[in-house]
Amino acid sequence: MALSETLRDELSHLELRRECDRLAELSALFHSAGRAHLEGRGRISVHLDLAGAAVARRAFASLRTFGVTSEIRTYHQHAFDHANRFQLHVAGSPRALQLLNEAGVLDAGLAPIETPPPRVVARPCCRSAYLRGALLGSGSLSGPPSLHLEIRTTSIEGARFLAELAARDEIELHVGERDRHAYIYAKGFEAIAGVLALTGASETVLALSERSVISETRAGANRLANADQANISRASRAAIAQLEAVRRLERRGALERLSPALREAAELRLRNPHRSVTELAQRAGIPKPTLHGRLHRLQALADGRI
Repeated sequence: MALSETLRDELSHLELRRECDRLAELSALFHSAGRAHLEGRGRISVHLDLAGAAVARRAFASLRTFGVTSEIRTYHQHAFDHANRFQLHVAGSPRALQLLNEAGVLDAGLAPIETPPPRVVARPCCRSAYLRGALLGSGSLSGPPSLHLEIRTTSIEGARFLAELAARDEIELHVGERDRHAYIYAKGFEAIAGVLALTGASETVLALSERSVISETRAGANRLANADQANISRASRAAIAQLEAVRRLERRGALERLSPALREAAELRLRNPHRSVTELAQRAGIPKPTLHGRLHRLQALADGRI
C-alpha cells in the first residue's frame, strides 16, 4: 500500500469525540477538496473530490451527525493510473448552507471563503483536526529515500494559513505555488513526523521511521544496518507509545492537573514526537533516568495503572 493511502486510511479511522474537531476537519476538507456550484435561481451546491473511499465515508458520516445529507459518487481518474475517485455531493439545503457557514467555508452571502475564521481553529485540538482534514482532502506522502509531504490548496492564502497553524505547534512547513494551485510541503523525517504526529497518524510515523531506517542503513554494512534498525525501531515505538499516552491525557483534560514536572515531560514529548528520551533529556537539561521515569509515569496514568 502506498504511503499516501496508508496515511489516509489511518486518519480516516481516528475517532472524533468533540463536535468542534468534527467541524474543523470538515472545514479543512471543503477548503482543500471542495468546490461550490452556482445553480439557477440563486441556489448553490458543493461537492468534495476525494481520493479514497474511507475518506468519503468519514465525510459522509460527519455531515450526517450535523443533520446534513449527501450523496457519494465515483468516477475514474483520467490521468496517472486511472484510479477510482469519490465525490461527495451536498445539495444547498438550508441546514447544509448553515453548516458550511459555521465551518467557515461560505460567508453569509454564500460566497466561498479562502480561510476559516479564527473561531474554527481556536483550540489546539481543532488545529490538529483542521490539519488532519487538509491531509485527508489533498495530502500526499512519499517515502524514503526522498521523504516528501505535500498538501495542495486552491490559493496561496490557504497554504499560508496551514503553515501558520503548524507553526503554532512549532512545526515548520514551506509554502509553494504552481500554475493551478498553491501548496505547503515538508521534507525530511523530523518535519514530516511532527505533522503526522500532530494529526494523530502515529502508525504512519512508525512505518515511516522504519522505512527511513532501512533506507539509511542500506548504505552501510548489513550487520550495522540490522542493529541500527532494531535500536531505532525500539526508540520509535517507545516515542509513539509515550505520545499516544500524552494525547489520551490531553483528550481527558488531565494535563492541567499534572505536577509541573510531569506536565513539562508531557509538553516535551508533544513538541518532539519522534525524538528519543536521550535527545529530550539533553534538550531539557534533565537526567535521562529522571525523564524516562516521568514519561513512564505518564503512560501509567493514561493506562489507569496508577
